[in-house]
Amino acid sequence: MDKVFQNIGSKLTLSQRIERTIEGAIREKKLAIGSKLPTEREMCESFGVSRTALREALRRLSARGLIVIQKGSGMYVSEINIEDAINTMNLYYDLKFDKNLLSQIIEVRSLYEPEIARLAARNRSDKDLSMLEENVAEFERCDPDNTQMEADLDNQFHLCISKATQNPVIQVTMEPIYSLLPRMRNYIYGNIDGEKAHTLQFHRNLLESIRGKEEDRSCSIMKEHLDRTREIYEKHMAKV
Repeated sequence: MDKVFQNIGSKLTLSQRIERTIEGAIREKKLAIGSKLPTEREMCESFGVSRTALREALRRLSARGLIVIQKGSGMYVSEINIEDAINTMNLYYDLKFDKNLLSQIIEVRSLYEPEIARLAARNRSDKDLSMLEENVAEFERCDPDNTQMEADLDNQFHLCISKATQNPVIQVTMEPIYSLLPRMRNYIYGNIDGEKAHTLQFHRNLLESIRGKEEDRSCSIMKEHLDRTREIYEKHMAKV
């Protein structure tokens, strides 16, 4: 701990240097998750800085979620979890949502999702199958006029497939992308008749291939679906 909180001199932007020093210690695991930081007075003495500079650094670290400040208890290194990363990416995609992002997302999905479907067929559990079955049944029961519910269920279907891979890196990578599917669906398929029937058949086919652990077929079904999505999007953009 003493090696982390050393005198850093009296140059400009002290608060930034303090912030980077503490962040570096967290990244390098010199400060473990859940560990308590020294008091403000102790850190001021160790760094050789004013309380003002230290508090500004701590404020930024707290705003970024790297530390948590508990009144009356002290300051602790935060635990960063999957949900934190996903929420950050959700915000980024929401703020950047436009036709350029749509095109980029379709490209990324075409690269990743066929292999995700393959991995889901290989690794899926009985619980994963139950979740996919319930999703397909709910989609089938959904009121045709409730397009928002259809879009949400489509999002959940793809999310269930990513979870069925049993790979949390895939989940944290793809969940923010899937969160855009309701908006993408409304934008791309909004005026296409019979889209629910097509989506439902796609979901059924993919569910059955995953149930049978048919890796190649699962990959092929997903690729065909995404090729169609790209084609419809390009036709839509040609009219805009």
